Amino acid sequence: MPEKTEIKRDMMKRIPLPERDAAIRRTDFSEVALNYTREEMLLEAERCLHCPTAPCSKGCPVGIDIPGFIGKLAADDAKGAYEIIRSANALPAVTSRVCPQECQCEGKCVRGKKGEALAIGRLERYAADHGAPAEVAPLTAPADAPKVAVIGSGPAGLTCAAELAEKGCAVTVFEALHRAGGVLAYGIPSFRLPKEVTEKEIAAVEARGVDIQTNVVIGRSITVAELLEEEGYQAVFLGSGAGLPRFAGIPGENLPQVCSANEFLTRVNLMHARSGGETPLYLGKKVAVVGAGNVAMDAARCAVRLGAEEVMVVYRRGAEEVPARAEEVHHAKQEGVVFHLQSAPQEILADENGAVAGIKCLHTEPAESDGGRRAYVPVEGSEFVIDCDMVIVAIGTTPNPLIPATTPGLATNRGCIVTGGEAGDTSLPGVFAGGDAVSGAATVILAMGAGKNAANAIWEYLQNKEHIR
Repeated sequence: MPEKTEIKRDMMKRIPLPERDAAIRRTDFSEVALNYTREEMLLEAERCLHCPTAPCSKGCPVGIDIPGFIGKLAADDAKGAYEIIRSANALPAVTSRVCPQECQCEGKCVRGKKGEALAIGRLERYAADHGAPAEVAPLTAPADAPKVAVIGSGPAGLTCAAELAEKGCAVTVFEALHRAGGVLAYGIPSFRLPKEVTEKEIAAVEARGVDIQTNVVIGRSITVAELLEEEGYQAVFLGSGAGLPRFAGIPGENLPQVCSANEFLTRVNLMHARSGGETPLYLGKKVAVVGAGNVAMDAARCAVRLGAEEVMVVYRRGAEEVPARAEEVHHAKQEGVVFHLQSAPQEILADENGAVAGIKCLHTEPAESDGGRRAYVPVEGSEFVIDCDMVIVAIGTTPNPLIPATTPGLATNRGCIVTGGEAGDTSLPGVFAGGDAVSGAATVILAMGAGKNAANAIWEYLQNKEHIR
């Protein structure tokens, strides 16, 4: 009788993450990527080499003990894995879904040097979805706890608030919109980040004693100075994000069928426009999205789901320079989005009725690189027109100027709040800042890292004040 041959799987390849069929998912807003099964999780966790120097953890902006939590998963202990992650990361179910792991923790993975990096983000999602407690033990700040105001309930603000609450501060978060979450609520579609996931994470932050007040516009409802001088707050963290859209400054951007990706996504994600609510939402039959970052992919994929007949991404650079995550580009193409690369918009054209009729573009070609990001220059005489009846502009955002304009002495540079470094200390005593309000538009996890660093700096600042000596 022949001997049985044991089949060994290739440990250099990661276990694929299951996802919903593109033909089905392009018709709804349900989550695209599915979770690992228990068996798939165990197989992927087995690939970890548990490197003594843990380069993956060094690549994580919030410093998660990655080999530690994966070791727990390998032992089939999702709860233990979650506890390790949560000790460093206030929003694990969020970051596991939207964090660009490929250029952070997974980018440092030793497995990736000869094969495919360990699927750290996917394992983190499994731990977050299967290991989180059903209820979070509530925390209550002592009566004499120092009061800290956090401006903005996005990733930076929520992280800063959670960290400070766990240190014993009485924290109040002020959010300008009617729902907490910042960009997590208004910017990221539910097919990437389900709303119930965000809401559960926010509820866990609130359970730790954080008071979140919505519909409070700092600079209008109340100023930073009033928080410090009249309301009894000993420190303020500015995590107001970067929600002011940029436009290209080309002719035709003022046409009625042109909008920013921020406006489009806010109406879709936060104001119920996609489900027949009262919030109006114009949608063309042929939609052109200018830009190719993650926000552009979100807008394009939303337009597909809302029923546009044709959705196009128009980007001035080539495929290698597309800033969106490769996974998002892949999903967009699967769902039917067409890419017009090396196409630089010059003018948005109007028909005889003053409505959008197309975008006039020039082809571009790569210029010689000086070692930085490769530039693309227009090709003279290469004009062409892309037919469309709606344009969504997704070329970046900047911080809202309201807080700097109403906070005398707060130093800024090109609209961004200036800080002294990772601690987030600003030009005003007791005022700290972090996230997109400081860096300009960046990633969720980088904003969280800034919020965490600022929380530590605020706590140190409070310890040096007389009232808690």
